[in-house]
Amino acid sequence: MPLLHRFKLSGLVAASLGIASFSLHAQDDTIKVGVLHSLSGTMAISETTLKDTMLMLIDQQNENGGLLGKQLEAVVVDPASDWPLFAEKARELIEQEGVAATFGAWTSVSRKSVLPVFEELNSVLFYPVQYEGEESSKNVFYTGAAPNQQAIPAVDYLTNEIGVERWVLAGTDYVYPRTTNKILEAYLQANGVASEDIMINYTPFGHADWQSIVSDIKKFGSEGKKTAVVSTVNGDANVPFYKELGNQGVSAEDIPVIAFSVGEEELSGFDTEPLVGHLAAWNYFMSVDAEANDAFIDSWLDYIGDDARVTNDPMEAHYIGFNMWVKAVEKAGTTDPSAVQDALIGVSVPNLTGGYSTMMPNHHITKPVLIGEIQDDGQFEVVWETPGLVAGDAWSDFLESSKDIISDWRAPLSCGNYNVSTGVCSGQNL
Repeated sequence: MPLLHRFKLSGLVAASLGIASFSLHAQDDTIKVGVLHSLSGTMAISETTLKDTMLMLIDQQNENGGLLGKQLEAVVVDPASDWPLFAEKARELIEQEGVAATFGAWTSVSRKSVLPVFEELNSVLFYPVQYEGEESSKNVFYTGAAPNQQAIPAVDYLTNEIGVERWVLAGTDYVYPRTTNKILEAYLQANGVASEDIMINYTPFGHADWQSIVSDIKKFGSEGKKTAVVSTVNGDANVPFYKELGNQGVSAEDIPVIAFSVGEEELSGFDTEPLVGHLAAWNYFMSVDAEANDAFIDSWLDYIGDDARVTNDPMEAHYIGFNMWVKAVEKAGTTDPSAVQDALIGVSVPNLTGGYSTMMPNHHITKPVLIGEIQDDGQFEVVWETPGLVAGDAWSDFLESSKDIISDWRAPLSCGNYNVSTGVCSGQNL
């Protein structure tokens, strides 16, 4: 089993490395917090920064007096972009390390891998990345965007503001892109888009040879209708994808690309000149003009010691989720997972765009939706945003299999997939 990497904050020492505990109550000196992000492999390009973000947030909380009179201790593991290893590391964090909560995962396949572990052991996971929905678990709190907080508004923007009529749905071959594109295909067709005006393409993680795919996109977009690419390409495959767009002269004016998994961190490794004008849909950008954001950026740059580092949307999701967890623990007066799960519903904390985000009964949060245009400095200029906050919807209204399903983890319903037509709760999650 790969070595467990532990980062101890503020010079604190754990009680005893020889004592395994299933409960935080057995820990006298610290409250342990799990950090479950890939520090190697194809997803390290995105996830390493989230590990650093969690270390900063935990450090700041300790400087402010800790939690329940104790200091926090980060326990960091590296699942190495290996999806079965995510489950092993999650079990290690909960059973061997006795963490009170875990913050982590990026891809949906990694979240799906760990979800049964968190449910079996009744622990808490904060998941900070946009995802496909069609899931609800009492043990998971989804602080990234659901499709109605990113994908659907992005398509509406391209339709209404740019006049897009033809659609390329390009994604990495796993559950998030496939389910998101299934939702988008149904949504587009419901809005009158013909099937021949929708092109769908999937590539494996780490895909590097984009020449023929970009050529096909150019051909598809040359048939007289305004065309756009909706990209759910994840991880380091984005680097050669965008490079090939530039090599083949695919400009934002001709065929704009709107990405759901490319933010400031990913752009920091690109030559952004050929990408200027392409788009991304998120709930936060580093360029947002807000006092809370300015303070967060200052703290981040000071903590990381590198003025060239950037912030991004999943970092804000961890910021929101961590502060929600702290507030819920204080409210419950304990780190007991069941008590914290109940206390989290209704908790509101500041986000970084100038408002407050609230944890809803379906374990999703309220967020604004922003469309950003890539600039030559690797930042995004916000070109559109929702007039207010959007509550995340766990189950899509555009799929027959889920349009009648709701999630509400409050008593007495306490169900993640309640069918309003049949009156049946079909289980904890699907």
